[in-house]
Amino acid sequence: MDIKDFNYELPERLIAQDPLADRSASRLMVMKKQSYELEHKHFSDIIDYLKKGDCLVLNDTKVIPARLYGVRDSKDSRAKVEILLLKRLSERVWECLVKPGKKCRIGDRLDFGEGLLKAEIINIDETGNRHIEFEFEGIFEEILDKLGEMPLPPYITHKLEDKNRYQTVYAKYEGSAAAPTAGLHFTKELLKKIEAKGVDIAKVTLHVGLGTFRPVKEKDILKHHMHSEFYMIDEENAAKINAAKERGARIICVGTTSCRALESAAALDTKLKALSAWTDIFIYPGYKFKMVDALITNFHLPESTLIMLVSALAGREEVLNAYRKAVDKEYRFFSFGDAMFIM
Repeated sequence: MDIKDFNYELPERLIAQDPLADRSASRLMVMKKQSYELEHKHFSDIIDYLKKGDCLVLNDTKVIPARLYGVRDSKDSRAKVEILLLKRLSERVWECLVKPGKKCRIGDRLDFGEGLLKAEIINIDETGNRHIEFEFEGIFEEILDKLGEMPLPPYITHKLEDKNRYQTVYAKYEGSAAAPTAGLHFTKELLKKIEAKGVDIAKVTLHVGLGTFRPVKEKDILKHHMHSEFYMIDEENAAKINAAKERGARIICVGTTSCRALESAAALDTKLKALSAWTDIFIYPGYKFKMVDALITNFHLPESTLIMLVSALAGREEVLNAYRKAVDKEYRFFSFGDAMFIM
């Protein structure tokens, strides 16, 4: 399967640089899998497409201010360095992306916030990521909140004025290097209306990691390896999702991350069970979905693993056709952009 099969033309002006003032005011393209009919709505209209008994699955991960700017403390100079926290390996050790990578070697000392946070590079893994051990007094999360910045994707060049706009309103468990962006469209008021309609709301946790930032470099996508991400499903939410499945109700995932969590867990058993695990599941056309019936998602980058997942659910040609229509109608794309409901 060739990477070019998932390409499309996107004018740069359609890449959303800022979130809308009202989360639910974004546009919504509704795609019906059976007929491939497209409807053009606003996100607040999503409630009209949800039915009593449906189960809406949210990813309640919380983005940490994972980008740190500091200096590499060497005998020669204090050269600037930038790191992105990707995965917590132990209490004080994180796997990180480092810039400039080639100049940062094992044993190098790093300094952030003029000594408030110190660190040492202790390992370089097979992907080139650095394992960094931090030294600090107090609570790491509080120091990170003081020194770190939200790790916006590289295609967003505007500064984010309110960091809460890169969090969902239901974010709870800290650990993500990027937001589960399909969830950014929901307000607390909209979720209350959805619940009042009789829709069950379940929550899973998947901490978004390197996979969001790593492009597919292989011409043959089957050779691409996904970076593993940590996910959790508790007993209460597993039971809620299982009950919906048993009664024949739709399982509607909000975002590709909650979709990957459910499909990863479903691969281990026919029924969801409470678990905490790592997943490197790669979903592309030909994949048979075990749990997920419908998906609320944003418009994704060309040739990305995310557009491949969406294509697995709705068909590659049909998805690319919908994307071309979205470009024609000037939808806003990517993290702060508009949404799509594949039902």
